[in-house]
Amino acid sequence: MAVAIHDMKNSLSLLMQSIEQMSAKLPVDAKDAHDGLNSVHYEANRMNTTLVQVLSLYRAEIDALPVNIDEVFIAELFDEIVDSNAMYTSQQGIEVTVEVDEELSWYLDRELIYLLLHDVLINAVRYGCSKISLSARIENTFMVVEVEDDGPGYPDSMLEMSSVTLTQHCISEGRTGLGLFFARLMAKTHKNMDKRGSIELSNSSETGGSVFTLRLP
Repeated sequence: MAVAIHDMKNSLSLLMQSIEQMSAKLPVDAKDAHDGLNSVHYEANRMNTTLVQVLSLYRAEIDALPVNIDEVFIAELFDEIVDSNAMYTSQQGIEVTVEVDEELSWYLDRELIYLLLHDVLINAVRYGCSKISLSARIENTFMVVEVEDDGPGYPDSMLEMSSVTLTQHCISEGRTGLGLFFARLMAKTHKNMDKRGSIELSNSSETGGSVFTLRLP
């Protein structure tokens, strides 16, 4: 499974690079063509993320999920996430801001948290917002990361699903909840003494937009 997913990920990476090159060569005023390429790029990106999630869930099921904890500077991690989606956000006219102390660092698995926050960001882009903010701060003994947008917010079904397990019913209804299940799993792999990471979904009382909150001990 690991080898097959790795091979598919390589193919998707080449596909996304080709899409970016094609987009760069298109005239700026070719809006329909840019919109079409953006849509294809998003779907390829989403497929890539889903493959990683499936592999991670499989490894977690057999107790073989590698977790590599090391010191990570959060501003650098945020910049990497924003840069990897720069083409998509720029052409969609979305402003992405980062609010974090340049000196803030935390011990975490960089790859897992990158994948988690990357998935949250591209979904925020997808669902009709014009502004997205990434922020991080320390609260008590936790680092709190928030991804907030000014879109329509999470529907009630998503808010309800944020704390339930992945079930056959969800799959049969076409609402797998895989992204949320993955996010919770990635958060929980981070632990310190008796404290574990967690996620929370909410809607902003000011803008009505969605707020994804990640807490890491």
